[in-house]
Amino acid sequence: MELILNFNNVDKTSLPQVGGKNASLGEMIKAGIRVPPGFAVTTAAYQHFIAETGIGDAVFAHISDLDVNDVESLNKASAGIQELMRSSAMPEKINRAVRENYETLCRTCGTDTVPVAVRSSATAEDLPTASFAGQQDTYLWVLGADRVVERVKHCWASLFTPRAISYRVKNNFPHEKVLISVGVQKMVHSKAAGVLFTLNPTNGDPSKVVIEGSWGLGETVVSGSVTPDKFVVDKVIMEVSEKTISAKHIECVYNAGTGGVVEVDVAPDRQTRCCLDDREVMELVQMAKYIEEHYARPMDIEWAIDEDVTFPENVFIVQARPETVWSQKKKESVIGKKSGYQLLMEQAMKRIKIS
Repeated sequence: MELILNFNNVDKTSLPQVGGKNASLGEMIKAGIRVPPGFAVTTAAYQHFIAETGIGDAVFAHISDLDVNDVESLNKASAGIQELMRSSAMPEKINRAVRENYETLCRTCGTDTVPVAVRSSATAEDLPTASFAGQQDTYLWVLGADRVVERVKHCWASLFTPRAISYRVKNNFPHEKVLISVGVQKMVHSKAAGVLFTLNPTNGDPSKVVIEGSWGLGETVVSGSVTPDKFVVDKVIMEVSEKTISAKHIECVYNAGTGGVVEVDVAPDRQTRCCLDDREVMELVQMAKYIEEHYARPMDIEWAIDEDVTFPENVFIVQARPETVWSQKKKESVIGKKSGYQLLMEQAMKRIKIS
């Protein structure tokens, strides 16, 4: 039973052990994509936690025969489960393994206390046919082994948020069969961050890459709290066909005083300044094309630009998942909903003259 797996040692076949998010990070590292280092606390560790603490029966008792349409009952059950999991002691074997691997990551990064993102990674997540993204918790700029261990437990508990419980019931995913891993990944000191799609999400055009970004951490873009800068780039000729610079009034940054991430006002002179330079846009497009080719499907990608690193090593991919909207639509011809064969025959028949 492996409690911890380094991202370098996982790939897309590791989903049962490390969940969708972590499996994707390992897969990209093996493919040569620039991804911040880290490790996964495996689903085996989660199962060991449930078994060692003996809370399994109590957890599932809260949600057996639960009517997820009864909001009050749903919230009460969720709160009870999460409090039970957060208050249960971390088994010593897992506690020691997490601390040792965090210390190893610190040494790899050349610092005594590396800031990390602690992210949930469920086994029913980042799938081509279902969108579980955002249902479990993520904690940014976590510093020190004590806080990492605490946040791992909080991520486990977030498997039972009201939204997650309801989504599983409505999509027929048995609670006991959805396991959770936790990723511990070096934070990118983001000058700018955001998302990109390897097709145009407004019309499904596969010949375009669409990038959206803003200052600071990418949470402002993902949450919709800012209108991001937008770039539409042609994959073939590598030219920007659309560029929209928005007034980005807030950014998400680390606050050393509070020891957490906060939203702050952006200085007026930066609000309408483009968050990416031309080189960074093109580097993101090249990386997006490579990721799409590797996965052989349209992708939804999260990126970050590290202000402490020089170009092009400052451009990082922090997550990639299958695009789940246009990819599930029935493929139809762009021109008049006719097949290529029909269009060819029409052109051929125009040239036939019958006396």
